[in-house]
Amino acid sequence: MNIPYLNLKQINLNYSAELMDAMKSVLDSGWFILGKSLEQFEKEYASYNRTKHCAGLANGLDALILSLKVLGIKEGDEVIVPSNTYIASWLAVSYVGAKPVPVEPRWETCNINPELIEEKITNKTKVIMPVNLYGQAAELDKIMAIAQKHGLNVLEDNAQAQGAVCNGRLAGSWGHINATSFYPGKNLGALGDAGAITTDSDELAAKIKIIRNYGSEKKYYNETKGVNSRLDELQAAFLSVKLRNLDDVNRERQKLAGLYDAGLNAIEGLTIPSVADGCTSVHHIYQVRTEKRDELQKYLNEKGIGTLIHYPIPSHLQQAYSDLGYKKGDFPIAEKISETTLSIPLYQGLKEEEVLYIVDMIKSFFNA
Repeated sequence: MNIPYLNLKQINLNYSAELMDAMKSVLDSGWFILGKSLEQFEKEYASYNRTKHCAGLANGLDALILSLKVLGIKEGDEVIVPSNTYIASWLAVSYVGAKPVPVEPRWETCNINPELIEEKITNKTKVIMPVNLYGQAAELDKIMAIAQKHGLNVLEDNAQAQGAVCNGRLAGSWGHINATSFYPGKNLGALGDAGAITTDSDELAAKIKIIRNYGSEKKYYNETKGVNSRLDELQAAFLSVKLRNLDDVNRERQKLAGLYDAGLNAIEGLTIPSVADGCTSVHHIYQVRTEKRDELQKYLNEKGIGTLIHYPIPSHLQQAYSDLGYKKGDFPIAEKISETTLSIPLYQGLKEEEVLYIVDMIKSFFNA
């Protein structure tokens, strides 16, 4: 078989007619920025997340940066971040002049370990930023309790877990403000860059909508120094189409992940994803871990199976963060995950027989 790691063409063909209708509707309207399509999607996505507000933005990184801005984070402040995450979580903190303070994940779930957060809190700490990594909700109830105890804000990075749940409440609705990405490969993916924030705060939502539009609520009248980060009408219209199917997409992913779980759970030397009690995963990524990661990746490639490594270098060892002075060994769990993790195919439209073939090939590798 020839199975790519991800097949965006196949995924979006499922919506071809509806996406074309959406594009025609935007073209016919003659309105391409801050129009009715965006307004409609913002209402729909806020409703989906059971939050009061949604503000569409140009991308997920901007969603994180602007969220920190409206929380008042500035130079000299500290933001607690996972040591194991995509670098965007750290970059957002840097772009507002603050310092990212890493906390190790649980080995089992790869999400930030709430039990290690309090020891990193100082008088400079202003925000805790949990990341719902790989599609699994972090232990958000525990994190919110810690934040409340210490008078901190929570910015939830929900770029990978739209539709996941922690103790009956959706990811993307727990934080004082929540940021997400609709990068094309996400479970809810646009056809280009796109992002959003959700919040129950009238004040934060209003500030975001002003900052994203050059600091202007009324055209040519600028209340603050803003940026240009607006979710355009075309992407908003596309996202409205795909949002209607998100729960079905997530259920399909969970079913396929269940096949992987059943087929791979007894292989010695292979670790499969584990979900924290009370949490669910929508399996944006299905990653396995093994000391023989590079050999397994090469073997699967030879068998026609695409794979990816999320993420080969942890943020604290990236050249971009050499100024923080971290060295190898400072965050051993994040480092071990980066050295052993391998993401295998999981996407809408992946066939069960393809999943079973991948399972067989992984078994044959370890048997050999």
